Amino acid sequence: MELNMEAAEAEKKEISEEIKTDKKKGGWILQAIKFGIVGLVNTFVSYGVYTFCYYVLGTNEHVGNIMGFIISVFNAWIWQSKFVFKEDESAEKRVWWKVLIKTYISYSFTGLFLTEMLLLFWLNLLKIQDHLGSVMDWVNGFGIVTFGNTYDFAVSLAPFLNMVITIPINFIMNKFWAYRQKSKKPEEELNENDKPA
Repeated sequence: MELNMEAAEAEKKEISEEIKTDKKKGGWILQAIKFGIVGLVNTFVSYGVYTFCYYVLGTNEHVGNIMGFIISVFNAWIWQSKFVFKEDESAEKRVWWKVLIKTYISYSFTGLFLTEMLLLFWLNLLKIQDHLGSVMDWVNGFGIVTFGNTYDFAVSLAPFLNMVITIPINFIMNKFWAYRQKSKKPEEELNENDKPA
């Protein structure tokens, strides 16, 4: 038990040092911007699949949400691995399939569980569709054709409301868990230094 506590403390200290180093370099800001860019592209992927499922295939909003999730998380994993959370050569090497699984787990929390709860919150508890009539009229006034009824408009608006909550949570989970690399152990560094050039 004491060994687990020591390991947890060492992990906590390593994350704390990582945060301090990132702040000094401004690295977390750049990563957040890149994460946002990938997220924006991913939003279009997810929303496109969601909308296609709902309007073209005639599924309900929950099936569209799940299909959008599956496709967009795989897309996110590809781009985040190459563009946002690049592998640090001075740290332990990542195992690609472990990162993919962790990415799906991270996004499962925000992209399935949390967004489903938020869809229920927006559509069933708050009933935002009951408050969108004037918004639809306003948007239609610009010549933009909205959806036939306020419920469909609410179904289309809900994923964007969800993102205000899920994006910051996703960034933190991905940065500090899914894509996190541990520092190399001192004996690994020694072994690498002993290799001939």
